[in-house]
Amino acid sequence: FSISSYNKMWRDAQKDLDILLQKEKNEFLQPEKDRVKVFNMLATSYIKYLQILRNLEAAHDQLVHQQKRALIQQVLDGVIGRILEIKREMVDLEHSEFHYFIDILIYLHLLPQDMEIPIPRYFIKENLEILQQREKMLDEILLNAGLQTQKPVRAMTVEEAIKIIQVAERARQGRCRAAFMRKIYLKEERRLAKHQDQMGPNPNDAAICIQKAWRGYSQRKKTQKMREEEMIFLGMSSPPRLLARSTSRTYAKKTDALQEKVQERREEILNKDKLRKTEGIYIKETLQNQISQWFIECRHVTGKFPDYPTKDRGGSKALLSEKTPEQVAAELVAKKEMELQKKDKKEEKGKEAEKEKMKGKKPQKKEKKKEEEGWKMAPSNFLSILEEENRQYKVFWQNRDERWDHLELFEDEEREEVEKEIRVQVDELMEEKLENLRLAVDGEKSSKQKKGRKSQKVRVANSESGAKIMMSLVYRTIDSLYRELVEEGLLIKAKNVNLSDYIGNCNLVGTSPRQGDLEPASSLAGVRQLIALYGILPLGSQVVHEKGPLVKALLLAGPAGVGKKMLVHAICTETGANLFNLSASNIAGKYPEASDLRMMLHKVLKVAKQLQPSVIWIGETEQIFSVSEEDEEMSPKRLEKILPEFLKALKAQDRVLLVGTTSRPFGANLKPLCRIYQKIILIPRPDYSSRYGKYFILWKHIIWQHGGEITNSLNLSSLTKVSDGFTQGDITWAVKTVLSELRLLQMSRRPLRASEFIGPLAKRDPVYREEDDAFQ
Repeated sequence: FSISSYNKMWRDAQKDLDILLQKEKNEFLQPEKDRVKVFNMLATSYIKYLQILRNLEAAHDQLVHQQKRALIQQVLDGVIGRILEIKREMVDLEHSEFHYFIDILIYLHLLPQDMEIPIPRYFIKENLEILQQREKMLDEILLNAGLQTQKPVRAMTVEEAIKIIQVAERARQGRCRAAFMRKIYLKEERRLAKHQDQMGPNPNDAAICIQKAWRGYSQRKKTQKMREEEMIFLGMSSPPRLLARSTSRTYAKKTDALQEKVQERREEILNKDKLRKTEGIYIKETLQNQISQWFIECRHVTGKFPDYPTKDRGGSKALLSEKTPEQVAAELVAKKEMELQKKDKKEEKGKEAEKEKMKGKKPQKKEKKKEEEGWKMAPSNFLSILEEENRQYKVFWQNRDERWDHLELFEDEEREEVEKEIRVQVDELMEEKLENLRLAVDGEKSSKQKKGRKSQKVRVANSESGAKIMMSLVYRTIDSLYRELVEEGLLIKAKNVNLSDYIGNCNLVGTSPRQGDLEPASSLAGVRQLIALYGILPLGSQVVHEKGPLVKALLLAGPAGVGKKMLVHAICTETGANLFNLSASNIAGKYPEASDLRMMLHKVLKVAKQLQPSVIWIGETEQIFSVSEEDEEMSPKRLEKILPEFLKALKAQDRVLLVGTTSRPFGANLKPLCRIYQKIILIPRPDYSSRYGKYFILWKHIIWQHGGEITNSLNLSSLTKVSDGFTQGDITWAVKTVLSELRLLQMSRRPLRASEFIGPLAKRDPVYREEDDAFQ
């Protein structure tokens, strides 16, 4: 695609967004009793928002224009938040995390793979340098602690040493022979040159020269081809089909790298730091002079210095509004009176609500009225953002020339941001100056100072009476805590796995059982979507996490081998999150005393908040909520009492997610388990369509991943039927067992057959129906 095509993609996405926002205003504000109609409205909007998200993300990643990319990123955050809000409404409506849209997809002329949720690439690109530094530091700590070794140096046998010496000696002899033959060749060439000078040019010599050049060229080509075939046979190079893929990938990587350089260059040109350096001092001096003049005028008119407005009232912006000192003083007094009246009204309302609760009659009437009115969309935190960004697009970009950068527009926006930052600093300085003026001229102290001193005394008293655990962490640096957690094995390195590597198809026939009041089996594609919605998208964006539906804890439940750990690592890979391992096997026996366990959790919480995004993984989480009684000092069950406090400490601005995995949820006490985990996702074993579907073929993907080749001799259909009941882990183990180094060398002469995988697969236990029923 060219730049103009991505500009067109952005324009089309903005048009679709404008139409969708108008449609939501008309449909979602009116109450509706028909639940089927409500779900169809929500599902249609959800799918359309996904298409808009996909187009906006592609345009944001490929466009070079920084102003456009900044606006698109804000729209992307709004669209992601709106998708999460609609998902919450659908879950509340159907009382299920999995939804089936096949009828709506047919109506919209879309394919099932169009339901895949795109992961914005700016989650990683924006913080790439920080993530690379953090990874380097983690590798150094692991290496110094002996928890990770460098590439192992294998000990050499005598036979291997003799072979290396022989190769080196033959190479030396070959070089000597080549030097000797070169001397003879040069001597013969000189003799022929003398003879030619004496006899004159000969046509036969010219023909021989041409023949020699052609034969040398053709022989070199044949030799090169033979060497390539030999290297492929030995497994030292890839077949041509794989080389074509790798060359296209390397070309795409080079293009992406060049584009990133261009984007970085544009960011350097259009930067806030330049404005700070050039105009920051002037803005600061101007504000200080204006505020000082205001103090003098107010004292001249009213006879005393004014109270400095707080941040909530606008700070110095309220002082410098276009009004007289008398008007501003009157407004400040009126605002104080209004606040007092509001407090009185709130207290009265609170008393009335308590009376209603005591009676227990009026709230019931309200609930009945709501049921009679029907469904109505909950208020949104993102519609206002989308409407504002859509308005900005119409005003600034819809009819503008795409060839120019529009620097004046960018500088106006940046100047406002720089002025806000400087105004905060000026407010702090001028507030102190006002207090000094009061003391020097009137001999008074403000009420804020007195209150401040009292609050400081209270804070000191609270800190002295606070827990020793928190006090011990106050003076610790984040780097020291980070190093300590890595050395203790609590902060681990996440594997480089993408969400798209989790292969699985969607359930195309889920609508029919749902219509017959039966809950259909969940699909692997549905699991992939839920991980993106509840795990990746909120962790990747600060705006979405703060304003969207908050999910603090997520539980992945399913049989062993369905890819629960892989999904945890995929969340970390897609968002660049730190991974903390608080699994039962990792902490058992390490912290015998309750104070040590609390200290460990406080360390994890502090580092996770400071270096967000972070994922806290608890594997075998059923052991924490197990019914069986064990030794209290060594049991991970002690975490059951501390985890609720841990989750309470997480606020909306903290991009920290608790993820639990379990293969035996039925072995836990379900009440405390469900109190901790807000969302519980059941991961099923792969069905037939996932093992051998049109778009996601599990067997083919795993065989290719381990170096195998698919030919007509391999009957994938029968292999798929035989492997019914087995998980992805079982299939991977069978493929690894069959595709040994020797078998890979024999691949060209002896193609793979389905019968080779049946033996290893039979050694594994499938997921029996009793276990499947227990999960359901």
